[in-house]
Amino acid sequence: MKERLVVIGNGMAGVRTVEEILDRDPERYEITIIGKEEYPNYNRIMLSNVLQKKMTVDEIITNPLDWYEENQIFLINNNPAVGVDPELKTVTTESGETVPYDKLIMATGSHPFILPIPGADKAGVVAFRTIDDTAEMLAAAAKYKKAVVIGGGLLGLEAAKGLQEQGMEVTVVHLAKWLMETQLDEKAGKLLQAELEDQGLKFLMEHSTQEILGEQRVSGMRFSNDTEIDTDLIVMSIGIRPAVELAREIGLTVNRGIVVDDYMATSLPDIYGVGECVEHNGTCYGLVAPLFEQGKILADVLTDQPEIKAYQGSKTFTSLKVSGADLYSAGNILNTEGMDSIEAFDSASRKYKKIFLKDGKIQGIVLYGDTDDGSRYYNMMKKGQTIEDLQSIAVLQAIGEGAGMGQDVIEWDDDETVCGCNGVEKGKILQSIREKGLSSVAEVGKVTKAGTSCGKCKPQVQTLLEYELGDAVTTATGICPCTDLNRDQVVTQIYAKHLTSTQEVFDALDWRNAEGCSKCRPAVNFYLNVAWPEEHEDERDSRVANERMHANIQKDGTFSVVPRMRGGQTSPQQLMKLAQVAERYQVPLVKVTGSQRIGLYGVKKEDLPKIWEELDMVAAQAYGKVFRSVKTCVGQSFCRFGTQKTMELGVRIEENFEYIDTPHKFKVGVSGCPRSCVESAVKDFGIIGVENGFQIMIGGNGGTELVEAQHLVTVETEDEVVDLCGAMLQYYRKTGIYGERTAPWVERMGFENVKTVLLDADKRKELWEGLNKAIAAKGRKDAWGPITKDVDLREKMYTIEKPELVGAGE
Repeated sequence: MKERLVVIGNGMAGVRTVEEILDRDPERYEITIIGKEEYPNYNRIMLSNVLQKKMTVDEIITNPLDWYEENQIFLINNNPAVGVDPELKTVTTESGETVPYDKLIMATGSHPFILPIPGADKAGVVAFRTIDDTAEMLAAAAKYKKAVVIGGGLLGLEAAKGLQEQGMEVTVVHLAKWLMETQLDEKAGKLLQAELEDQGLKFLMEHSTQEILGEQRVSGMRFSNDTEIDTDLIVMSIGIRPAVELAREIGLTVNRGIVVDDYMATSLPDIYGVGECVEHNGTCYGLVAPLFEQGKILADVLTDQPEIKAYQGSKTFTSLKVSGADLYSAGNILNTEGMDSIEAFDSASRKYKKIFLKDGKIQGIVLYGDTDDGSRYYNMMKKGQTIEDLQSIAVLQAIGEGAGMGQDVIEWDDDETVCGCNGVEKGKILQSIREKGLSSVAEVGKVTKAGTSCGKCKPQVQTLLEYELGDAVTTATGICPCTDLNRDQVVTQIYAKHLTSTQEVFDALDWRNAEGCSKCRPAVNFYLNVAWPEEHEDERDSRVANERMHANIQKDGTFSVVPRMRGGQTSPQQLMKLAQVAERYQVPLVKVTGSQRIGLYGVKKEDLPKIWEELDMVAAQAYGKVFRSVKTCVGQSFCRFGTQKTMELGVRIEENFEYIDTPHKFKVGVSGCPRSCVESAVKDFGIIGVENGFQIMIGGNGGTELVEAQHLVTVETEDEVVDLCGAMLQYYRKTGIYGERTAPWVERMGFENVKTVLLDADKRKELWEGLNKAIAAKGRKDAWGPITKDVDLREKMYTIEKPELVGAGE
């Protein structure tokens, strides 16, 4: 007979514990969950997204009713527990139902703190804690104009921003000198206030509320300095208190919260505690990650795992879900006496970083404006890693590396945390992908909970999926899971609203993930490059890692270096340089590539800048979505079958179009005769020399799906070849979907349509006008230019600031 497990509380901590138990021993218990609200388990963190109308209530339900049925869990909701008899081992609900237990988990959560002041019970005063609270706030926003949020903490600011986005005039009233004073130092708090003021929020700092005014419904507030403010809605967001009333009644030891030991046991046998209601070593936690850490340990205890790690408390972090106000706070930033600190502040761009240290180890982190390094610092803090090998003057960057090097999730250790909100490590995500056949961020989230809270780790999750599965990764119907918009809709809005940066696109088009992800960032950056070649500054951070590093990562973590050899031609001097570098840096493999170039394989990342400097050659972009290469035969110059000069034409084409961005890699083949030794018929733009000129073939692709090119036209001169190649290149750039090869592009657009456009002289002229702008702009966009000799710029190139997967090789 199964043991009976009862959980009081249908919130995030209690249900997560049940999930962990089911994962370890699904047949161990007969499980009953008792909840106060009428809804199944939902993600309370995402209520701010519901308030901002970025998500619906259904979308934040993490465990629908079907889940309870599938796992044979008896759910008693909208019927809270009101009594427990530890002697009889029974729980009584509000309706009088009695539920017996063998093991009991107290997961009663917390209550929002309501100021005990006159008028607090009036209509129009609400907390921001539940789905019902959110619904009441949305209803008020539809009817009234003015709102006040009491409390400038994380939840209060998200509430304020949500109400503002529903059209209300919002004032935040805060008792402290600066916002989020328990998570931010004064400088970061002031920066946050300035940003939110720019966005239209108002603030009354160091104000203490004395009375809420109005008859039946709130009409205003009076402060301790005798000033008043009119308002139609008051949201109290000034903290939470552990819900311990039931625990105290039944005799559990209670201080601020229900006291538990290192294995989540309370003072009475067979009763355990988890979540916001418990206190461990004098600390109560109000953030999700510690509650989930507690749940894992309790699940180990309740399923008799052979090795159970004692709970030693949690290192917490905070991240704000407000567009344009990027902040990250972790660890101890308040009690910093006796600590050292490293501080960097860029007042022009409102970027601020401060790291607190003790004995060379990170104790606290405050980031504002640039939070890319948050996960790296957090993992260093959790591991107790010292900074002795890091140059602190650059804010903890490895010597010779740029900012954010630790952000490349592919290179992280398996025990490093990817999803800080839910405490999910890289190894757990990869294991789940492999063992359970997951192929989308949503599936990973459902199984591991990674990315289901604040959502800022979704790009890393996507990268890990791509790393494991390649093209088998599933995305949403749009260009990525961040949006439901397709390519045409995004590009149309870029032109219509004259959007000139990725962040403008994400903000204006209501991206779900305000920072974008590894799918959409490079795509949108490409669309902007095409739309506004003279205005848009190419965003290096939005390039995939290989494109920034001028090297292609290999499966063992080393890199390939492939210099450009136009038309496949080289010289004794180039060959000698390659040989010398390969020998000096002990390069394991030197190989002629499929695009008639020589590649150095097995290069260490730290050697990349030095190798490029010594080669003094430009990168061949053997990894980018770009005009890639021109493959030639020796043609008429040497071959007895050659009818045309191919090498000269190949070099001319490559010099014209190298470094030009394209939706996917774009390759050209120039054959001197119909024998086509360079396989021109499977190139994006194929050229075959014949007696009377050149046959032009388009839309051929080699690779996984072999597609033969289609004959476009036969022309007489090299000038006509170059003219057609440039026109096709620009037409493909203007109409292609990022990541789409020319073969599916031709099929989607229709070969006859493409042919009509390319053979129309007026349309070619128009296409060349756009292409010439791109050619002119390429010189100022360092992403594709020659490898710079400027040390600072060169170091930036080998930086991995965004956790993105790399491109394919040659």
